[in-house]
Amino acid sequence: MKAAFFFAAMAAISPQTVAACCDDDQARLQQIVVTATREKQTLASTLAPVLVIDREEIELSLARDLADLLRFHAGLEISRNGGAGQTTSVFVRGTDSNHVLVMIDGIKINPGTIGGAAIQNIRPQMIQRIEIVKGPRTSLYGSDAIGGVINVITRKADGKVEFTAGAGRYGTYDRGVAVSWRDEGNALYASFSRFNTDGFPVRTGSNVDRGYDNNSARLQGNTRLGKMDLELSFWQASGTSEYLDFFAQPVSQDYRNQTLTLGLGFAPDENWSSRITLAQFGDDIDQNDSMDFLRTERTTLDWYNSFALGDNQLLSAGIYLSREHAESFSFGTGFDRDRDDQAVYVQDQFDWDRHQLLLAMRYGDFESFGGIGTWNIEYGYLATDSLMLTASMGTGFRAPDATDLFGFGGNPDLLAEESRNIELGLRWQFNDYTSLTVQAFDNDIDNLIQFVVIDPMTFAGQNRNVAKARISGVEMTWRFQNEGWDLRSSLVFQDPQNISDGQQLLRRSKRSLTMGITRHLRSLDLGFNLLATAQRKDFGFPAPVDIGGYTLLNFNGRYNIGKRWQLRLKVENLLNKEYQTAAGFNSSKRAAFIALNYLMPAK
Repeated sequence: MKAAFFFAAMAAISPQTVAACCDDDQARLQQIVVTATREKQTLASTLAPVLVIDREEIELSLARDLADLLRFHAGLEISRNGGAGQTTSVFVRGTDSNHVLVMIDGIKINPGTIGGAAIQNIRPQMIQRIEIVKGPRTSLYGSDAIGGVINVITRKADGKVEFTAGAGRYGTYDRGVAVSWRDEGNALYASFSRFNTDGFPVRTGSNVDRGYDNNSARLQGNTRLGKMDLELSFWQASGTSEYLDFFAQPVSQDYRNQTLTLGLGFAPDENWSSRITLAQFGDDIDQNDSMDFLRTERTTLDWYNSFALGDNQLLSAGIYLSREHAESFSFGTGFDRDRDDQAVYVQDQFDWDRHQLLLAMRYGDFESFGGIGTWNIEYGYLATDSLMLTASMGTGFRAPDATDLFGFGGNPDLLAEESRNIELGLRWQFNDYTSLTVQAFDNDIDNLIQFVVIDPMTFAGQNRNVAKARISGVEMTWRFQNEGWDLRSSLVFQDPQNISDGQQLLRRSKRSLTMGITRHLRSLDLGFNLLATAQRKDFGFPAPVDIGGYTLLNFNGRYNIGKRWQLRLKVENLLNKEYQTAAGFNSSKRAAFIALNYLMPAK
């Protein structure tokens, strides 16, 4: 924990000891975000707790995937079954991994078969920024958004050309290219990256390395046709992931994750804007050592409208239609099912004097279990020019997936998992460069789906809505920015409890500390990121097992060689600690990665 004390000391530096501040923090507060309300608003004026990971942080991190970008931020816990490409889960504020809605440019990528989104396959090179909204957002986005929403916003055309090549420990190689073109009203962007690694032994007690490769492509174009904006975009990640099966035998699987989106935006008049989005999502896994596979194909249509009702009110409403095909074959059994879902939603935002109010509702009709309604109420009061108080209450749900309904232990009569969240917060901007945010939350989740053993001799059973959970907690984040310095420190205290048996929810800690320090010099950027987490419990037989707490420290550096070249360095696990985020699975030892980047600026 010596590193933790070092960062705590850095956080204690008085703002008066630093030179004159610049506009970095004010620029951050004025950063535009869209995920919280589906409307553009500044980070400072957003009522919901929103976290933004921008392109600057993404570039400096030299992260291998989306999970690496998330793990050093408050309230986001990552569990990985080994190294790169292994099954990876994200827990937001102690909720289940399938209670987190993950989107790419607003398109849901959670599969309809089993588990959460494949965040281990999303490469940082294509990401412009990541917006994380904590708390329920099913009123806007539908199923799965109980703990929060992670929206990956991809890069768009900026007229630049970029090349990247890198290498590191475990036989790791990374290379990519991105080109773009734009003129008035038209733009094209294309990128391709290839990542591969020999990996390391993913299971404790094993000496068998398991590798991974990823080929990612991103295409995006937009044009203006009269008063209409037309956009077409495509993303795909595909490759092979090697791992060890239940019996510790080496096996592998091929995967494909894909989105194809057509968007049309127009404004019938000055107070009404409208957008129609047609999207197709695919998620495939094929085992190379057996006939097992998983398939999800989902087509969605979303018609979103916003109406400015005077200077202080904005009304939004829309229709959402989804058709999903889920197919699976595993251990000799499988399913092949289609499902149609539809929903209507409405949101009203008011802003007057020092008060803000948001009301949102959604009603969805699901083929598998019927209708369900959700709602959000959020209020903000600007007590002083530097202090905002917020209060919110909302509900969420997760529709049972095809495996819950028709897979092992399947039960077609399952209901949706439902939640109710209450939250209080304050945001205190001490001065132009120092801020403090505190959020207290209480989330009750009912009708959790759990496998119930019916015959103890054969372990035959059925999925049923029998479990309950409650997660209460407090998040505190302090941030300081001035010219050349960026310091961030967050503490999370939470009680993720399974009400059914009184036990701590698996793979979720009660306490965590995250810290970051970045120093920007003329041609050099240096950064440290720290994660310290308390012990957790994980799956075990016949009872859950304990996973010890750990401290992880990473170093990142970037050197600008002239105007077009950059040399980047990352040292993973600088303290060379042995730790686990999932019981029985290894994590990376100290490892260095280096990359050279060439950027041709736009003329």
